[in-house]
Amino acid sequence: MTAPDPTAPATPELRCRILSIAERLFREIGYRKTTVADIAAALRMSPGNVYRFFPSKKALNESVAELLLGEIEAELARIVERRDLDVAERLRAFLSALHGMSAERFTVDRRMHEMVEVAITENWEVCRRYRTQINGLLRRLVVEGMETGEFAAGDPKVAADCIQLAIVRFCHPALIAQCDGEPGPGVDEMARFILDGLRPR
Repeated sequence: MTAPDPTAPATPELRCRILSIAERLFREIGYRKTTVADIAAALRMSPGNVYRFFPSKKALNESVAELLLGEIEAELARIVERRDLDVAERLRAFLSALHGMSAERFTVDRRMHEMVEVAITENWEVCRRYRTQINGLLRRLVVEGMETGEFAAGDPKVAADCIQLAIVRFCHPALIAQCDGEPGPGVDEMARFILDGLRPR
C-alpha cells in the first residue's frame, strides 16, 4: 500500500478509515498509549494526513467516542420507531438495549473503558450531546404513551428526566463496572418499576 497523497482531497472514506484504525488501536494497546503517529503508521501515511481531519489528538478521541455512542443511539432510535410493539414494550426494549450495548462497548474492554472514564470525567462535549439525545428519545416514547393512554398524563420532560436518572446505574460505564455482581434490581426489574410508575392509576 502506498501513502496517500497529502495534496489529495480529504475524503469521508479516509476519515472513516482513520477512526476505524484509531478505535482498533485503542482496544489493542490502550487509549492513553496510542499516539497519532501510531495511527498514521498503521495507515501508512504521515501524521500530517491525520491532522487534516482532526486538529488534535483530543478531537480524534472525541470522534472515536462519538462513533461508538452513535451506534448505540442509532439502535435506540430504531427501537423508538418500531410500530409492531406498544410503547411499554418499546420502552422495555430501549432500556435493555441501552444497558446491553453500554456494557458491551464500554466495560468488557478495559482499554476502551479507560477512554470512556476520561470522557465522562472531563465531560466531553460528545457525552453531553449523547445524554441530550437519549433524553429526547425517552421523551418521544413518553409523549406517545401519554397520547395513547398507556401512560398517565403528565409532564413528559419530567418523566423522561426521571427515567434517565433511574437507569443511570445501567448505562453509566463506571457504575456498570462497579455494580457488576452486586445485589440489587436488574435492568428488567427496573423497567417494570418504571412502567408501573408511568401507567394510569
